[in-house]
This record gives sequence, structure tokens and C-alpha cells, in this order.
Amino acid sequence: MQQIEIFEIPSPCIGVCQTNNRGYCLGCFRSRDERFNWQTMSDVDKKQVIVLCQQRKRRAANATNTKKPTAEGKQNDFDF
Repeated sequence: MQQIEIFEIPSPCIGVCQTNNRGYCLGCFRSRDERFNWQTMSDVDKKQVIVLCQQRKRRAANATNTKKPTAEGKQNDFDF
């Protein structure tokens, strides 16, 4: 049995509306289909999409953090 939501689940859109090379929005991390079908999705589907978006956002942040070179190592090599 599906639980009825008292409040509408808001869209995760933050108004960035640009996509990355995989087709996910850079602001909310939804796919094209998820963005276009949001209004017709059930609350269960919306919750699932939000969980997926959170996972995508974490993966993107982790990928960005592992690719950043640190200047700290280069500066520590200097002997004055």
C-alpha cells in the first residue's frame, strides 16, 4: 500500500538548467526524462529521483576532488 503524502514534493531544480556530457543537469543532477516527466511522476517516483540526484551529486563532487592537483605538495618541495 502506498503512503499518501500530505505535502507536494518540490522539484529539486535550482535554476542552473545546463547539462553535463552525460546529460544530467549541472544544478539538480536530473536526467532529461526526469526533468520533463517530473509533473506527472508519482510521489514514490519523485522520491526515488531525488535519491538518485543526491547520489549523482556525491559522485560528481568526489570525481572533482580526486582530479584537483594540490599546490601544497609543490610548495613543500622548496628549501629556503
